[in-house]
Amino acid sequence: LILACNQLVNHLDKIDYMSKGMMKPRIIIRTSIGAKKPLDGGIQHTQDHTEAFRHLLTDINVVLLNDPNEIFPAFELAYEREDSKSTLIIEWGDYYNEK
Repeated sequence: LILACNQLVNHLDKIDYMSKGMMKPRIIIRTSIGAKKPLDGGIQHTQDHTEAFRHLLTDINVVLLNDPNEIFPAFELAYEREDSKSTLIIEWGDYYNEK
């Protein structure tokens, strides 16, 4: 998480500023909060850091999905955005077992 956090917070989120507007990548990052069932991944893999990322990232949209049916629409929205921002899509790992 530390390595990924560094690349998100200090690089991708600031690349527009650091490049003086010459680089505006639109990247869609998909990640998940680890599942607790059928096997609990432990505290290091099952924490929800969504709010922390929302506070840290100023130029990346952070989207927490609350239902598996939101995955495809979230990707469409991220792909079609007019603001040219990258998007971090966060899913709940337990969806793959429960819904």
